[in-house]
Amino acid sequence: MSQSKILLVDDDVELLDMLRTYLARDGFDVIVESDAEAGVAAALAGDFQLIVLDVMMPRLSGIDALTQIRRASRVPVLMLTAKGDEADRIVGLELGADDYVPKPCAPRELAARVRAILRRTQSNETADGDAAIETGPLKLVPQQRRAEWDGRPLDLTSTEFNLLEALARNAGRPVSKETLSEHALGRPLTRFDRSIDVHMSSIRRKLGTLPDGRSWIQTVVRQGYQLVRE
Repeated sequence: MSQSKILLVDDDVELLDMLRTYLARDGFDVIVESDAEAGVAAALAGDFQLIVLDVMMPRLSGIDALTQIRRASRVPVLMLTAKGDEADRIVGLELGADDYVPKPCAPRELAARVRAILRRTQSNETADGDAAIETGPLKLVPQQRRAEWDGRPLDLTSTEFNLLEALARNAGRPVSKETLSEHALGRPLTRFDRSIDVHMSSIRRKLGTLPDGRSWIQTVVRQGYQLVRE
């Protein structure tokens, strides 16, 4: 099996070197850029399985870099955010980041998050898991990571696809945020973590509404989220 190719973009050269060394020892093929503009160019030109992108960088911020990447690519993006900076995390998730890791971060934690995202995007499901999932206007083909809504391609990030897959497999039944976090992000839900809520808001916008104006994804109090079965 070939190594997963990862791009690290951060203006902290010392941190970059440490993370590159650790991830390379962990079996990843790691490319680094210390400038956001160069990082965007590399992200769009290279065949990467995942991008790790710092938010706080001079000239071009990580948020702006993410915006440019998302205009042309669905490659999974993991954001590095300042500890306690909830605003940057929410903005990043709204713009299409798959997850975030607060800085300062331990290389082991970053590697675990990277592996979790890659497992969700590269895993070979069982034969049953490969079968297309169809419910109402939605069709998902997990093996191809392909989504359609009412016969038209549905543009989803990797995490959004994982979340919608979990809901579609349980259409008509609520799925807890804890379960969704484990399935989509590969990590337990933490206290005050709004990642799932932000991703769900994005998916809702993409699906539109039912004829009666309700969302296709319902919030079930104290139980989680539920995809309407129709």
